[in-house]
Amino acid sequence: MRLLKDQDLRGKNVVLRLDLNVPIQDQRVADSTRILSSVPTIKYLIDKNCKVLLTSHLGRPEEGKFDINFSMRPVAEKLSEVLEFKIDLINSLDSNDIFNTSQVQLLENLRFFVGEKGNYEELGFQLANLGDAYIFDAFGTAHRKQASTYSAIKMAKISCAGMLLEKEVNSLNKALTSIENPFIAIVAGSKISTKLELISHLNTKADSIIVGGGIANTFLKSQGFNVGKSLVENDMVVVAKKLFLSGKILLPKEVVVADSIDSLSSEIKAIDSVDDKDKIFDMNLSDDMLNVIETSKTILWNGPIGVFEKKPFQKGTIDLAQSIAKSKAFSLAGGGETIAAINKFIDKDDVSYCSTGGGAFLEYMEGALLPSIEALGG
Repeated sequence: MRLLKDQDLRGKNVVLRLDLNVPIQDQRVADSTRILSSVPTIKYLIDKNCKVLLTSHLGRPEEGKFDINFSMRPVAEKLSEVLEFKIDLINSLDSNDIFNTSQVQLLENLRFFVGEKGNYEELGFQLANLGDAYIFDAFGTAHRKQASTYSAIKMAKISCAGMLLEKEVNSLNKALTSIENPFIAIVAGSKISTKLELISHLNTKADSIIVGGGIANTFLKSQGFNVGKSLVENDMVVVAKKLFLSGKILLPKEVVVADSIDSLSSEIKAIDSVDDKDKIFDMNLSDDMLNVIETSKTILWNGPIGVFEKKPFQKGTIDLAQSIAKSKAFSLAGGGETIAAINKFIDKDDVSYCSTGGGAFLEYMEGALLPSIEALGG
């Protein structure tokens, strides 16, 4: 994989593709984790006297149309605050202001431009040739074959991986190649179908797998337990039943139920006492789960095990985060919600490595060669 440190970019105009897809609330950045993770590469380029045009997507706007709700302006304002100088927002790929105003600029949402998601070569060529070099530092999007994550890398005169991408790949490779046993994985989320490959892969590698969220509900149903009106994938029950035969998957013995996700109160129930009307929104960690976390040497965590944004359903994820923080194991966490939970409940430094990727993290841990990394010669 071509690396930034091996390129001579002093004084050049550089397009830097980042993952600045951050949560926005009331036109302000609600979580700066991904922004802060991008700062080392930006500062490196500033030190090399480069002019830098930052690019990223934000959310899921209708392609080809400007939507104020998905504008990068709040991100530009937060970046200006973090870097302590003004970041100009560029609205058009044809703007004469590109590389001609502030040293660091930010292009509007890439998904406002036709062809980004479709990996149109025309857009890729345009992005690749805005500057002298194209740097890709957006691990969170590396699994997508899009104009800014693939074609632009391929078509640029000079393209390379940024410092964050290099760090991500090195850390994940360490986790994949240097796993110490006992190895435990925590996989949670709404659907088994979105994490089927990961769970199947881990079923051959991990000593134990704790499942949570809607995934746990589907496994519970596969074992004959009533999950009431909880989120469940009925078409994946048979798959869950087969996966469970490995004997590695740990299911909760107690769950937290309520009438709705907006309920102000909740009730703890044994898994064999759930009623038809109940909805499961959290789970308690069992003694055997706490034991395998405490005795593990490698921990992989992807997904909070309950609706942690709501106070009545936080306890499972809080207990999980605190147990991992206390562990002496090498712990690797990935996914936007997972990182948000870590930031909310524990000190991020108590986790060995936090990946900025979600889908990219999952696919890399499955052993897939991600399109962006392939384009970078990886």
